[in-house]
Amino acid sequence: MRKPPQNGGFLYLATRYYAVQLIFEHHRLSPRGCYHSPSSGNGQHPYPLVETPRLSSSFARQEINPAPHVRNRKFMSIYPPLERLIRTSAHCLSIVFCLAPATPLLAAPGELIASSDDINLDPIADIRLRYETADQPTFPENANALTLRARGGVQLEMNGFAILAEAEGTVALVDDFNDTLPGNGREPFPVIADPESLALNRLFVGYRKDGFSIKIGRQRIIHDNARFLGNVGWRQNEQTFDAVRGQAEFGPVEIDAAYAISQRTIFGSNSPNNGFAGDFIFLRGMLNPKPVKIAGYSYLIDYENRVGFSSQTYGLTASVSLPVGPFQIDGKASYAVQSDLAKNPIAYDADYLLAELGGAISGFGVKVGYEQLGSDDGVAAFQTPLATAHAFNGFADIFLVTPAAGLRDRYISASKKFEIPAVPGLRAVITYHDMDSEYGGLDYGTEIDAVLAFRIGDIDILAKYANYQSTGFGVDTERFWIQSSISY
Repeated sequence: MRKPPQNGGFLYLATRYYAVQLIFEHHRLSPRGCYHSPSSGNGQHPYPLVETPRLSSSFARQEINPAPHVRNRKFMSIYPPLERLIRTSAHCLSIVFCLAPATPLLAAPGELIASSDDINLDPIADIRLRYETADQPTFPENANALTLRARGGVQLEMNGFAILAEAEGTVALVDDFNDTLPGNGREPFPVIADPESLALNRLFVGYRKDGFSIKIGRQRIIHDNARFLGNVGWRQNEQTFDAVRGQAEFGPVEIDAAYAISQRTIFGSNSPNNGFAGDFIFLRGMLNPKPVKIAGYSYLIDYENRVGFSSQTYGLTASVSLPVGPFQIDGKASYAVQSDLAKNPIAYDADYLLAELGGAISGFGVKVGYEQLGSDDGVAAFQTPLATAHAFNGFADIFLVTPAAGLRDRYISASKKFEIPAVPGLRAVITYHDMDSEYGGLDYGTEIDAVLAFRIGDIDILAKYANYQSTGFGVDTERFWIQSSISY
């Protein structure tokens, strides 16, 4: 194992830092600007429209008087996405190079690197390649995106204390899509919210001992199934929070409390919407007298500028999982109330309801459910601005923001797990949604979603399809994804 020198350690790290700065200056990423169309299919969008001039960079200035080593880059200029891929990769590798001076260059998947009996060094690597296409009749062309997302970092643990640092970079290899970034004027494509980005994804210090833990810094926070609070893990750029979070376990009781000052969004380092400041309080307590789980939660969201989404939410969730002969029965129910908070200009009260029942036998499962995001007489509706909203109310992303008249979603899904040795983990799911308003009796539309997933060695393969047919809200939308990912 490679270790830093015992003497002159500061000089060793300083030399590495200086090398990283040279790499950053030589491979500075030039952001590709795009326009966020206000008519992205659902008639509204949770983030404001911003028009700004195209950003420049030191690399762009080098093109005016290119040095000899720059003039010889003709092979990359023939295919610009290759150049962006090389630049982003250089950034991620150089960040990891600086952050992990004692990490071996290669480690086996999941291998924990111990530098002593009391110090553990664990490398982090995550790569995902995805092709996505979107078809909406309000745009003259279909969107096509081939994006590559890479995360790299390291976690150091010693006597209960830990520090984690992780960089994240996304590059578009095929960029015929509206990635929500300003600067390119109106694009003829639907939105695919995976803009090019290079950012510090997570950086925190923490302590853990005897069922208690605390983290301070930029971190991932997910509660339950991410219906109210999550990391938006489906998109290439992850949502994280600048926060302090404490968790404790006392037998069957779990307590989770966090205070955050910033929501770091999926829109990446080059977007004016890359982060929203505010005061956010997340509280969750769970009682787990098996086979029942009961959780209470509270989310106080006070945005500094995005005041229309400032709210306070209080709710309860109960779930049960029971084996009944050869069957597995799962049930879940949830109720929450929400009202305006702080500088929100609209006074409203709305509720949330969920009832879900499922069963499985021999790898085959069926689930039926009803979810309601209520409305206050059509003035305002129950919103979930911190959720992984893609996972709910259809994969076509029509209802990322709840319409003012609210939303009622009746759904049924069927799933099957296949036992095929040559294709481990093969699973198929198909879901049907029927959606209308909670107030006013408006028909919204129907949607069919399908998922197929399996593994090839250490690589996860996923194909996904969504087809939304509008009967009164938004426009017909068809989306397809295929992706491969690997993580250590």
